Amino acid sequence: MRLLRFGELAMLLECELPAQGAALQAAVAALDLPVTDLVPGARTLLVRVAEAADYRPVWLRLEDFLAEPLPPAPAATAGQTVTIAVHYDGPDLAQVAALTGLDAAEVVAAHTGLPWRVAFGGFAPGFAYLDSGDPRLVVPRLETPRTAVPAGAVALADGYSGIYPRSSPGGWQLIGRTSAVLWDADSEPPALLLPGWWVQFVAVHE
Repeated sequence: MRLLRFGELAMLLECELPAQGAALQAAVAALDLPVTDLVPGARTLLVRVAEAADYRPVWLRLEDFLAEPLPPAPAATAGQTVTIAVHYDGPDLAQVAALTGLDAAEVVAAHTGLPWRVAFGGFAPGFAYLDSGDPRLVVPRLETPRTAVPAGAVALADGYSGIYPRSSPGGWQLIGRTSAVLWDADSEPPALLLPGWWVQFVAVHE
């Protein structure tokens, strides 16, 4: 891993594998440093200090931290779990089944069988990249992205699952839909899913 400057009040930790992100965030949070934000990415963790005087002490502590073995990622019981009901009738469900060698019912069982970790957010307000699901569900993005994906679409791509918080273009494989509200500017926090939390998908029918 590398430690890089990121302006006057922030620094960036870079890790080699996306799977290290959640463990990195949890481990740095446990250091109880004078920081205002820990913002995870696919392979990074942005650390923002409260004021300039805190920068060097935090930098030195993180240098010591990087010299130690990285703790394992937290278990599914370590964070808050959000249950999301899904109607599994997405237009790409059959294609996902064909790509994985499963049938449609087995895809649903795999998607609901394990909790998914909220690894980081991005793409759009409220969009959470979920990892640590069933490894059989690793499928590629669509060769040609859709110009419009409806809000609430539940999707898979590149080892992640996600839910489109609003209508937007997108290239993920759509396997279902939910009525859950992923982003509400009047709520605190506005995002339904926060990094370090877990999502348990549940299949429902009309």
